[in-house]
Amino acid sequence: MSERKPPLVVSNVIFFVAVNLLGFVAAPIYGLTVGFSGWAWLAAAVIWIVSGLSITAGYHRLWSHRTYRAAWPMRLALAFFGTFSLQNSILIWAARHRVHHRHVDDVERDPHSIKQSFWHAHMGWMTRHWKTSEINFDEVPDLKKDPIVMWQHKLYWPAVWTLNLGVPAALGWLTGDVLGMILLAGAFRLALSQHFTFFINSLAHTWGRRSYNQENTARDNGLIALVTWGEGYHNFHHAFQADYRNGLRWWDFDPGKWLIAASSWVGLARDLKRTPSFKIQRARLQIRFQELEQRLAEDQAAPTWREALEREYQQFRETVSLWQSVQAERVQAGADAMRDRWRKTEFRTRFKDLEYRLKMQGRRLAAMQRSLQPAGLAGAA
Repeated sequence: MSERKPPLVVSNVIFFVAVNLLGFVAAPIYGLTVGFSGWAWLAAAVIWIVSGLSITAGYHRLWSHRTYRAAWPMRLALAFFGTFSLQNSILIWAARHRVHHRHVDDVERDPHSIKQSFWHAHMGWMTRHWKTSEINFDEVPDLKKDPIVMWQHKLYWPAVWTLNLGVPAALGWLTGDVLGMILLAGAFRLALSQHFTFFINSLAHTWGRRSYNQENTARDNGLIALVTWGEGYHNFHHAFQADYRNGLRWWDFDPGKWLIAASSWVGLARDLKRTPSFKIQRARLQIRFQELEQRLAEDQAAPTWREALEREYQQFRETVSLWQSVQAERVQAGADAMRDRWRKTEFRTRFKDLEYRLKMQGRRLAAMQRSLQPAGLAGAA
C-alpha cells in the first residue's frame, strides 16, 4: 500500500468526533452533574443488546457467512435492530467482510489489515479514502436477491437517524428526560458499542492464541468475546468461517450462537452449519505438531524425543487418511443408504472411533509438551 495517505472521508471523521465527544465526554458530565434516570439506563442496555446481537447473528453469521438460514421475521428483526449500530447497511457490511476473509492481512486488499497498523484496523480504514475500502457489490450477488437486505439498504440513512436519534428522543419525552436519554441511550451506547465491534478488527488480530490456524493474525481471546457478543474467538472463526459458532465449547461466552440455536428450537432458524469435530481436532493437532517441532529445533533435545514426535505424526497422518476414506465411502453410499438405521449407525461409530484416536493423541502431545520444559530437557539429555 502506498505510504502517501489518501484524503480524509470528512463526513466519517466529523461523525466519529461528534459521537465520541458526546458519548465519552458530554454523557459522563451530564451523568455526574444531573444524573440519568433508570429508564435511560434500561433503554441503553436494551438497545445495546439487541443491536449488538443483530450484528453478530445477522450481519455477520447469517448474511456475510451464510452459516444458517433464517425465517423472514427473524431476518426482518435482525435488519431492523442492526441499523441501531450504525455500521452501514447489510449489503455494504457483508461485501467488505467477505473481502476481509478472502484477503486477511493483505495490506493491498484487506479493508482493515492489522499489518497496516493497529489504528488502521480499528478505525483508520474508515477515516480515509483507502482503495481497500471501496465497495464491490459483486461480492454479494446472493444478498441482492434478499428483499429484506435490499429494503434496509435503500432506506438505511433515514432509518439510522430515526432509530438513533428519534427513538431516544421519543423515549426521553415519554420519561421526562429527552437530553439524558439521547446522551446515554443514543450517543454513549453507540460510541461504546462501535468501539467494542472495532476491537474484533484490531485487538482480536493482536492479542490471544492461535490454536487452529497460524497462517493469519486472527486470535482467540475470551476477554474480547465478553464485549463482542462472542466474536472474540476469532482464530476459530477464520479457520472455520462457515460454522455458526465462534465459541466452540459450551462454556465459551458466545451469545450469538445461543441466539441462533434458540431460534432454531422455535422454527425461526434452520440448517445450522457445524464443522465436524474431527476437522477441528485435526486443526488443533496440526498446530501442536508445529509448536513441538519448533521447540525441538530450538532446544537440544535427545533424539528419542524427535523419534517419538515422528511416530506420533505418522499415526496422525494415518488417522486423517482413514477419516478421508470413511468420508468418501459415505458419500459413495449415497443418501438412500444413509436412511438405513444400521448403516447410519455404523458410519457414526467409525467416525467417533477416529475422533477418539485424535483426542487421545492430543493428550499424548500435551504430555510431551509438558515434558519438554527446560527441566525435562535436562533430564532427557
